[in-house]
Amino acid sequence: MFPGQPLAHDTSLPGDIDFGEVAALARAHTGLDLSTFIWAGETHTEQVGLQVYGVAISLYRLRCLRLEGMKPAMAAEHSMGVYAALAACGSVTEGEALEIAFRVGACMEQRFQGRDYALGCLVGLTAEKLAVLAAEGSVFLANYNTSHHFLLAGKRHDMEATLGEALTAGAFSAKLFPCDAPLHTPLLAEAEEELMAIFRDYRYEEPVIPLMNHIDQEFLTAAEIPVFLMRELTETVRWEQTYRALKRSGVTRFIEVGVGDSLKKYNRWIESRL
Repeated sequence: MFPGQPLAHDTSLPGDIDFGEVAALARAHTGLDLSTFIWAGETHTEQVGLQVYGVAISLYRLRCLRLEGMKPAMAAEHSMGVYAALAACGSVTEGEALEIAFRVGACMEQRFQGRDYALGCLVGLTAEKLAVLAAEGSVFLANYNTSHHFLLAGKRHDMEATLGEALTAGAFSAKLFPCDAPLHTPLLAEAEEELMAIFRDYRYEEPVIPLMNHIDQEFLTAAEIPVFLMRELTETVRWEQTYRALKRSGVTRFIEVGVGDSLKKYNRWIESRL
């Protein structure tokens, strides 16, 4: 399982050869020095840096698993984790995965510059209650992680109002996070032309490991990848449905390959409700 963009980066990084090689790829393909989190040349936002960092850590942890002899039977991705997942399945190289993540982040940074967007993490409400609040507050459901854990995206002032209403309605937790662009919402369609130009710049090989997408839980083919990469930026990430579909497909062991353990926590919650 490849998680999406982390909220922060760890200043204590691995010092082995494999991480050094991944860090070198990151510098070459994105200009970001992972050890200092400083850009060579043009400077980009922290959000772009976190997107590159998230992919780099996933690629490194994947290398570690391979050294241990792990051979996954299937792969799944959440949000921006799709780029590392594509590398894991052999559709793109490690360098290309880092480069695509960087170019997408830089594109969104530039396209939505000067606009005040935010993400809202909500825990404790049902999907039905959340849908009503989101519609009233003009924000969008970005991540449907579990039946009680969601991520919203939209304009900051709308988000602040929606989170306040959610707490009044009984949410356990409501947290606000900055973002460059409203990921996984229809608002990203504004940048479709530029983003599709990025996705079409690459040649995608057929996945050698079945890769389940997080929208409609189908396995991606090489021909479908560019369109899916655009779809996943404008449509809701549906992790609970993806986890359930993976189990129906016969998966019995799940390994999270990236920063943190958010997907493991979501899985435990989903299991507790089965």
